[in-house]
Amino acid sequence: MSAGSRTPMTAALAVRDFRRYLLGQLASNVGTWMQRAAQDLLVLHITGNSGSAVGIVTALQFLPQTLFGLTGGVLADRFPKRRLLLLTQTAMGMQSLLLGLLTVTGAVNLLSVYALAFALGTATAVDSPARNAYICELVDRERVATAVSLNSAQFNVARTLGPALAGLTVAAFGTGPVFLANAASYLAVLYGLVTIRTEELADRGRSRPGGRVRLRDAFHAIASTPELLLPITLIAFVGTFGLNFQVTISLVAITAFHTGAAAFGCLSAAYALGSLAGALHGARTGKPPTARRLISAAIVFGALEAAQGLMPGYGTFMALLIPTGFAAVIVTTTANALTQLHAGPHLRGRVMSVYFLVLLGGTPVGAPLVGLVSDTLGARSTLVLGGVVSASSALVLCAWSTGRIHRRTRAAGAASATGSPLASARPPGTGGATSDASAAAAVPRSSQERGR
Repeated sequence: MSAGSRTPMTAALAVRDFRRYLLGQLASNVGTWMQRAAQDLLVLHITGNSGSAVGIVTALQFLPQTLFGLTGGVLADRFPKRRLLLLTQTAMGMQSLLLGLLTVTGAVNLLSVYALAFALGTATAVDSPARNAYICELVDRERVATAVSLNSAQFNVARTLGPALAGLTVAAFGTGPVFLANAASYLAVLYGLVTIRTEELADRGRSRPGGRVRLRDAFHAIASTPELLLPITLIAFVGTFGLNFQVTISLVAITAFHTGAAAFGCLSAAYALGSLAGALHGARTGKPPTARRLISAAIVFGALEAAQGLMPGYGTFMALLIPTGFAAVIVTTTANALTQLHAGPHLRGRVMSVYFLVLLGGTPVGAPLVGLVSDTLGARSTLVLGGVVSASSALVLCAWSTGRIHRRTRAAGAASATGSPLASARPPGTGGATSDASAAAAVPRSSQERGR
């Protein structure tokens, strides 16, 4: 296939290092999703179907993102990302191995599950900024949006297979073998990282900051760049209140429909199937992300999630999970791509750490809230609440963004009419009218952003 006839998806997959990285992540993520599903079922078994306990273990797994996620961003900008990923992935594999050994020997208890969930979250908090920012070193700028969608696609392939395999494995062998299988799966991602040709990354933005690596530089860049502020703010609300399906699906399956592990795996697979379709759709089209697409997707996702809580039976609930997953992944991939494309190469690790702080760091708040609402009002109410908050936040941010663009446009017009030098003196990317307009249009590709 000639270079000119390649689709955006095949062009990204043609990059050897990215392809190996992607396949390693796929194998590992299948095991990770198996462990997540089995962990929820293990906690429900230990506690007698306590929704609050599931919420607590989920919160502990994501609490380190709040505590250490920003530190992970600093480390990603200070040290080679590949070296950092080799350390974090090894640590996560050891966590899975220990949990599996405790479970198969019968020594596991709720406290040990809590402690190991926190340990896994700590490694993940350091791993996430480097793992996602590393994509921009594996492909050139024109392929970043497609690479992000493909990375989301492999994640959702894993989310489709993982819970389904976990449900079948738990039903046949128990939860212990699931954790051991996940420990073995980390060998695939470690192999992919080891075999990357690091010498080919020399001209792809691997330069380290010359001075101090400060978090405040990332916060300043986010606050002064609307293309960063909008997706990070929106994903904070959606991540905290809307994207708690890891908890809500297990609660609905067990408490509302009174089903078992296999039925729970089917529900998780249906949601992941929709997410996979959304990720593949984004990778196939290769369109640059826009703020308009992000806000629209968030509104649709919120409406679908709220409707999800009103579904009367297992069949209709599972069917609606497919479009809900589709909308959810469009929200997250669009926000992720917008953030990566507008973050400077020397700041990308820190900016992505802020992104994941608001996406995952809100889970320690959202997950216990989901468990509390479920125990008080029923599992369905958690979905209605999450959907309403997600859609409402998107509408508010849409109004804010539109108002800001109009104010900037009027200010620029007034400055032009009076001959003020302010209309042309504003540097690009500092929050001027041009920057705001581009948030609702195609992503700009300035020579400064290409200089990696």
